[in-house]
Amino acid sequence: MFKAIGKYIRATWYLMTFRVDKASETLRMNPGVISANYDSVIAEKKQRLNQYKDAVASMIAQEEMKKASLKALTTEIENLEKLKSGAAGKAKKLVEKYNGDVEAVKRDPDYLQCQAAFKDFSSTLEEKRKRAEELDEDMKRLVSNVAGHKTQIQSLMRDLEKLKEEKHDAVADILSANEEKQIADMMTGLSNDRTHEELRELREMRSKASANARISRELAGMDSTKMENEFLEYAKNSEANDEFDALIGISKKETSEPAQKQSDAKIPE
Repeated sequence: MFKAIGKYIRATWYLMTFRVDKASETLRMNPGVISANYDSVIAEKKQRLNQYKDAVASMIAQEEMKKASLKALTTEIENLEKLKSGAAGKAKKLVEKYNGDVEAVKRDPDYLQCQAAFKDFSSTLEEKRKRAEELDEDMKRLVSNVAGHKTQIQSLMRDLEKLKEEKHDAVADILSANEEKQIADMMTGLSNDRTHEELRELREMRSKASANARISRELAGMDSTKMENEFLEYAKNSEANDEFDALIGISKKETSEPAQKQSDAKIPE
């Protein structure tokens, strides 16, 4: 008994699942739903693309900051080189002052000051140069990366535009396929669509209305009156044409001569 109940519950579950799946498939095939789903995908891709753009913009900002730092560092290096050269130049003057006496030059306080400044400038200059080289390498890497990301963004933007076009094509294809399916189902008698039945009823009503109008005209004598009017109009036009032909001398002789002979004939006594 419990096994039978289990089978029944399982069968019921399968049936419900099948119906839900079919309903879900039907809903997903709806042109409006497809259009909305495409809009959702396009919006999501556009959002991710904007985030990508923001990230690349941050990279460009870093590039600009590093460029400014490198420029300032280059100025400092040039100034340190000048200071280093100045310290050496001042010490050289001391050599000239003491006529090349090395011991006298080294005992001079200015020499010690120039020597300390020269060492400090050289050490700082070495650090600045290393930092400048690092910034230059970072700049080259950033420029290369930004260029690659710009190309990628342009490609993604083109894909997004193609996706917008694909949306309209997909909706049109679904609508066309649905119409073809309905026509095929109508031919096989499988369609549940009421549109062809409504069209048939409308066409029957149109035919019936035309028939009622025709019967009403016949009963009211409108058709016979119309026919008589057409005959009178034809006769009137025919007489006018004969009169015109007679006036210009092109009336048919075979129609006038018998009439003349008949008028000249004598009645036998």
